[in-house]
Amino acid sequence: MERSEPRYKRVLLKISGELLGGSGGDAFSEENLRFIVDEISEVVELFGIEVGLVVGAGNIVRGEKLYRALGIDRSTADYMGMIGTIINSLALQSAFEKRGLKAVVMSSLEIRGVVKPYAIREAMDHLRERKIVIFAGGTGSPYFTTDTAAALRAVETGCDVLLKGTKVDGVFDRDPEVHSDARKIDRIDFDEVIRRELRVMDITAFTLCRENSLPIIVFNLTERGNLKKAVMGEKVGTLVWSKKEA
Repeated sequence: MERSEPRYKRVLLKISGELLGGSGGDAFSEENLRFIVDEISEVVELFGIEVGLVVGAGNIVRGEKLYRALGIDRSTADYMGMIGTIINSLALQSAFEKRGLKAVVMSSLEIRGVVKPYAIREAMDHLRERKIVIFAGGTGSPYFTTDTAAALRAVETGCDVLLKGTKVDGVFDRDPEVHSDARKIDRIDFDEVIRRELRVMDITAFTLCRENSLPIIVFNLTERGNLKKAVMGEKVGTLVWSKKEA
């Protein structure tokens, strides 16, 4: 029996920059951008879900690649990646506004006249006003991933769940690209993830969620309706949860 009310009222959605990109190396695909905006808009308009959003920058620049392949120092490469997240966030903000929704970009890196500086209380006020808050600039410090930024913002703003939207169906017991017999895990607790050495998020992000009992849902965002299923608490992707909160 389907739920009539959403299970999660305030969510943090983390998406990779690659989900915005097009074929042939284009940084943006109008079709992909519209799809993501439509999926998020649906849960906001239907259920009044409060949505925080963190987007990576892999469609524009990958700091790790610059660091390893081109010899750019790590801090500079990471800052280039953070700037890439601001570009993506502005693109999403514009797309939401064209869709008729209010959205605000708050950045840990200050760019006056372009984005608002991140402040916890102001961000929470925006969420309560049903504005989509797009958190840009990562954590504002090098050496931290956008996964970590997503976990940090989710904890700071009191989100009920961290939703990691990807191109795969969830977490598997082994790499499905290498092992044809890999099995998707529907539900698993934090300690079991550690014991089995499964890859969910980077260790800093994962630890933040575990220590704050913040559930994680890893799911395929590219399938229409999956985001709605996730916020409704329906079976989709992989749920990582804390036994002590059960």
